[in-house]
Parts: sequence; structure tokens; C-alpha cells
Amino acid sequence: MSAYQSTQYAAVDDYNHNYSNNLAQRQKAASRRSKMIIIGSVAALAVLIAIGVGVGVSVSKNHKTSSKSAIASSPSSTSVPSSASSSNSSGVVQQTDPNDPSTFIKNPALKQSFYGIAYTPYGSQLPTCNNTLEEVITDIQLLSQLTTRIRLYGADCNQSALVLEAIKQTKVDMKVFLGNYPAADDAGVAYARQRDLIQNALTTYGADHVAGVTVGNEFILDYLTANGGTTLDPNGDVGNIGAAILLPNITDTISMLSGMGLSSIPVGNADAGSYFNTKILSAVNYGMANVHPWFASEAIEDAAGWTAEFFATTNVAAASALSNKPTMYIAETGWPTKSSSAAAESDGPSNASVANLQIFIDTFVCQANQNQTGYFFFEYFDEGWKDVQFGGVEGWWGLFNADRTLKNVTIPSC
Repeated sequence: MSAYQSTQYAAVDDYNHNYSNNLAQRQKAASRRSKMIIIGSVAALAVLIAIGVGVGVSVSKNHKTSSKSAIASSPSSTSVPSSASSSNSSGVVQQTDPNDPSTFIKNPALKQSFYGIAYTPYGSQLPTCNNTLEEVITDIQLLSQLTTRIRLYGADCNQSALVLEAIKQTKVDMKVFLGNYPAADDAGVAYARQRDLIQNALTTYGADHVAGVTVGNEFILDYLTANGGTTLDPNGDVGNIGAAILLPNITDTISMLSGMGLSSIPVGNADAGSYFNTKILSAVNYGMANVHPWFASEAIEDAAGWTAEFFATTNVAAASALSNKPTMYIAETGWPTKSSSAAAESDGPSNASVANLQIFIDTFVCQANQNQTGYFFFEYFDEGWKDVQFGGVEGWWGLFNADRTLKNVTIPSC
């Protein structure tokens, strides 16, 4: 990283830096907004689902995946089974006791080298909500061999409770940053729905495995994009209007946790690296910044250094200047391994490929750990719904393939 900082980064002028970052965030904003449309447009259905599952956990008892491709099926939902009746049937992870998820056999290719990993359980998008406890258990078994921390983006489809139940049954050392993904244009419906699911999960499972609750994901970026474009200042008039919409959600979450006797749980916010609003950042315990060298058109050889430098100068420095001094994390960083279109297979200097993912892993992970940088590698596995909906590289950021097999990469020992 130091070599990069003393050469390449110094050679990039402010105009190119800002243009590349704005292009990055515009592309990511389209993805996030579209996802939010899915999440927010079916609130009534989500309420019915939440009522039907009681404590907020849905899982298929009869979902049998005879092959890894069966992950894409849509099982029926029932209440959470006990560990005695829930078994891992994915075939990806083996257990010495098929009825006890905590007896899973570790994969020697996996090493607990990542600070954290970004994760969304498969099938956690409204209106289908076809996620299952069995599959989340598989995910936690695999993720726990790579990290002790994960972050979620939202709470719909009962994913908070599913993840906490999976941690309970696997008995792994894992902390989770729960997420609430509100919308700016629905009068707080999406926020309230997810808040209640988070509250239910905390009531059921407590806070032992909860590292924080993140309220908002790229909220200000999305608000600026919808109301004039990403050239607007996140701390200008439009950005502050967006902040005034989100801030009551943040204070309400703080009040909720305090009322539950859980005021020790930190409350944070996630946004694109260049789009934090100071009013929001001043109201939270932590911030999570999306910092993607791919979308900034960086060469793979420079990607790790650029990520470290951007985060330090844009996010850490800004947070340190605030009176509350929120802890800053990198919410997302990684490298895509494939593109569904030839036009999107390159960021300019470098291609989307497994080989380049390996380079980014080799040059970022252990160095970030040594520098005590909190980060969440993006992401756990390829998400096919993103490829269907957005194309390009959107569905191909996983360390694992969609069938939960590790890509042809070597995990370093840190």
C-alpha cells in the first residue's frame, strides 16, 4: 500500500478521482434503488408474512436440496424447527451428526482471515421470501470459517432472526450487524416494518451475537440521485433534506434499543464513500462506507492501495473531525469475477476475473488486518437475481459461487 501511496495515488488528479468515484456511486445507486423498489412495494405482503411466522423466522422443514443447483427452488415456510429436526441437506457442508449443525466439518481451504463479510441470505427479497433456515445454517457454517463478523443490509423476509437462529444452532463465534433498509418515499413504511422484525429478533435471541444495527444503506446517495443527481453536495440543501427524512429512523432505533434495555448496541449508517451527510454521521455510533476500486476504474495492481487511501482520507478523517467520532468501517470492497456482457467486463485498466479477485485478496486482506481497518469483503456468494435484473458484473462479486462452492482462489493466512 505504501508503494501505491507514494506513486500512483499522487499521480491521479482531483478531477479524475472525483469523476471516477461519482461514476462508481451512480452505477451502484441504480442497483440499490432497484432493490429497494422490490423491498418497499409490497409492505402489506410482508406484514402478512411476519404475522404468519410468529417470532419472525420462516424455514422449510421439507426443503431437500439433492444437488447444489436446487438452491434456487421456492420451498414452503413453517416455523423454526429445533436443532434436532433441522439438518444440513445442501451437500456443501458435512456434519458428523446430521441433526446437529454445530458438528460441521471444517474445510481446510477456508481460513478465518477476513475482518468481516457482506451477506444477504438467498431468497431474502420481497415478495417471494424463499429463504430457509437450512440454507442460512449452511451459510453460517461456511462464513464462520472465514470471519467472525457479517453485515446484513435489511431485515425483510425475517433474515435477522434466521441468521441469529443459525448462529445459535451452529454455536459459532459470530457477530452480526443487523440492517434496516428504509426508503425515502414511503412515509416510513419499510423502516417500521423492518424495525419490528429486528425488535422481534432481539426479543427472541438477545444481543450476544449482535454487533450493531445499521439504519440506511446508500440513503443519501439515492436521495441525491432522485432529486438532482450525484453532483450535488451530500451536505447541501438537498442532502440535508434527505438527512431530515432518515434521522428520525435513526433516533427511533436508538429509542427502541434503549426501551429494550439494549442501549449498548451501537447504531450506525451505511452510504457510498463520498456521500455521507454530516448530520447523519454526527448522530450515529459508526459509519460504513462502500469503497469500490472497480467502480473507480482502478487497475487491479493499484486497487488495494487506492481503497486504503480513499477510506483514510475521505471517511476516517471526516469522522475524526466530528465531536462524536463515529467508528468507521469499509462496508463493501471487493472485485468481480465475471461479466454477463462484454461491454462491462472491464473497468478500463483491468478485467473482471477470478485471477484479479485473487490479486485483490492477496494485496488487501492481510494488509487491512495489519492496519486494523474494519472492513466487510463484498461479498459472500454470487447473487443470481442481481445478474438477472442488472446484468454486467452485478451478480458476480462472491468469494463463493452461487452453489456455495469456493471459487478458484486461495484464502491467505493472516
